Amino acid sequence: MTDSPPQAPRRNAFTRFLDGVEWLGNLLPHPVTLFAILAVGIVVLSGILGGLGLAVEDPRPVGANGRADDGMIRAVSLLSADGVRRIWTGLVTNFTGFAPLGVVLVAMLGVGVAEKSGLLSAAVRGMVLGAPRHVVTVVIVFAGIVSNTASEVGYVVLIPLAGAIFYALGRHPLAGMAAAFAGVSGGYSANLLIGTIDPLLAGITQEAARLIDADYVVVATANWYFMVASTFLITAIGSLVTIFVVEPKLGPYNPDKADPDILDDRMMEPLNAGERKGLVWAGFALLGVLALMALTLAPDWGILRNPDTGDRINSPFFRGFVVWILIFFVVTGIAYGRAVGTMKNDRDVINAMSAALASLGLYIVLVFFAAQFVAFFGWTNLGAITAVTGANFLQDTGLTGPVIFFLFILMCAFVNLMLGSASAQWAVTAPIFVPMLMLIGYAPEVIQAAYRIGDSSTNIITPMMSYFGLILAWATRYQRDLGVGTLIAMMLPYSILFLLTWSGFFFLWTFVFGLPVGPGSPTYYPG
Repeated sequence: MTDSPPQAPRRNAFTRFLDGVEWLGNLLPHPVTLFAILAVGIVVLSGILGGLGLAVEDPRPVGANGRADDGMIRAVSLLSADGVRRIWTGLVTNFTGFAPLGVVLVAMLGVGVAEKSGLLSAAVRGMVLGAPRHVVTVVIVFAGIVSNTASEVGYVVLIPLAGAIFYALGRHPLAGMAAAFAGVSGGYSANLLIGTIDPLLAGITQEAARLIDADYVVVATANWYFMVASTFLITAIGSLVTIFVVEPKLGPYNPDKADPDILDDRMMEPLNAGERKGLVWAGFALLGVLALMALTLAPDWGILRNPDTGDRINSPFFRGFVVWILIFFVVTGIAYGRAVGTMKNDRDVINAMSAALASLGLYIVLVFFAAQFVAFFGWTNLGAITAVTGANFLQDTGLTGPVIFFLFILMCAFVNLMLGSASAQWAVTAPIFVPMLMLIGYAPEVIQAAYRIGDSSTNIITPMMSYFGLILAWATRYQRDLGVGTLIAMMLPYSILFLLTWSGFFFLWTFVFGLPVGPGSPTYYPG
């Protein structure tokens, strides 16, 4: 095996299809302009549909959070007087309250220190130079999947780091970012450990199940067995797609298209004695941070455990994990910088932080308009109406056998294109699907596992996913003229293959081999 990139891209029928997707997508305007147009468009569309009185029955039980008194979900017009006032007063808070913005800004303060000190460059070179190319690809996809346990760390750290790793190996950096993005977001519902999303989804599923069975309990580990097995499936599929589809399509990398500040000519050089010394000191600093993390989760008195239940997963530790990202990179970056002489005083640290935030200019502009579009779309209720309409259609098919799960997964994947939040989508659709499928004999735990496949598979191709704009901004640093079409075409093979293979794997796991999706999780509901 060699680390040299493919000499010429291969153009089979599927690659030509992706070229067409990319060409059509790149006919769209600049991503910032696109989100501005979409925001205006959703306002106009809401005025039309709101004026027509579009509404569906809300499947959530009486008293549920957000349910209207009359039990209907109505299209809300933003062209009304109330709508215009809401837009006018919400423009700033939509921007400042956009969840990924604060996470990215805080994390980048730490990443900037590690980058400016030279730690990231040295660490990447130490890890990957001389490593087999395919092994690196597998490790990146796998790391992306398991990073979901630590909340946003995959989006703000691993994806840009994967680009740097591929660049260090003389490979196309966008392929590295695609592999990491596929693992972090496409593999969102595969993991070796229980993450923060698991108790949240289990709670929604339990409430929906109690519409049929008032005493039914769904635990956070309901899908754990299937998640663990899915980790290795998604790692394999994500690696194969990167190696045999995405890299050949991208072809050799042309650094002339990159932001010069992102390229490091030393990335192909072996480590010198000073850098190795710096990595040793950074390692000591890392051990200190890990010890501090362990202390905050210690039994009985761990201050960052859940104060009510003592739980480590559903706890301030993971809900505020971005603080650990900041501490980790600042502490290790300073330790490395002091050892090699790149961080002599507090001014060097502050300058590194300033430079990191200065590099996010495009992302901040993009987020302003993306945040408006996401907020407007949520206010109009159009996403929820689409979800309920799709659920009702599936209900009307009258199917009762296991094949209904294929349609269910496809419907969830489609709705996910408009409702990017896993919990928001499930909160609306679970009260329909869980009782419906329970009544024909399927257990809530199996229904939830199927939902998660559809929800995860299309995360990587929808701008409604809250971190999509961040990935786009990272990618443009390696290819300044990159458009939305290029990013979607790059991620579409992952989405298609994940959806097909994961659905088939679910069918085999559950209905052919009869394996439980989690500890104590039945496949069938006896009624």
